[in-house]
Amino acid sequence: MSGTVTTPASPIAATVSEPGPDCALCPRLWDFRLANRVEFPDWHNAPVAAFGGLDAALLIVGLAPGLRGANQTGRPFTGDFAGDLLYATLAKFGFSGGEYGARSDDGLKLLDCRITNAVRCVPPQNKPVGAEVTACRRFLEDEISSLKRLRIILALGTLAHGAVLATLGEKKSLWKFGHRQFHDLPGGLVLADSYHCSRYNTNTGRLTEAMFEAVFRDIRARLSG
Repeated sequence: MSGTVTTPASPIAATVSEPGPDCALCPRLWDFRLANRVEFPDWHNAPVAAFGGLDAALLIVGLAPGLRGANQTGRPFTGDFAGDLLYATLAKFGFSGGEYGARSDDGLKLLDCRITNAVRCVPPQNKPVGAEVTACRRFLEDEISSLKRLRIILALGTLAHGAVLATLGEKKSLWKFGHRQFHDLPGGLVLADSYHCSRYNTNTGRLTEAMFEAVFRDIRARLSG
């Protein structure tokens, strides 16, 4: 099942297709979601819609909702460590307004930025499989086509990088993932890469706060140029 979500205050477009709360495109994710509804009845436990206006110039694409993050709160990157780092960085570079409170009702607003995931439902062990990425591609495709002012897509991690390229019909072999790499794609869009802002990546030193901020500094410079 899919539905249409209305995004307020966008002069470009009013709606974008999103999977409905009982989307059953992916049997494994459906079963996991039902189990979570039993174990955590007060959580969101449904596909997580994108966050931000459809007039955004920057689209951030993550992997999938975290079990105790977006799957709990119903907003991308909200309620877990990855969100703490992402939203602090967005604020530092002028992509958000208000205070991030790790809740979907904290009043935070995104400025010229929108956040989504390659897979809209939480996967077991935070690891979606290829068929699930493919099944969700229709929603990412609609997301991208609805953003008429879109200039840069930031992929957080290799899976998101590959999902974006597949959605745009580009060969992965031509555009290799690399942290802080910017790829000028045919048609005018830019694909930027960053290691995912997960606790694992930061704890192991693969991604530091300075490295993450450098990506957004480059993005801000390109959007301002």
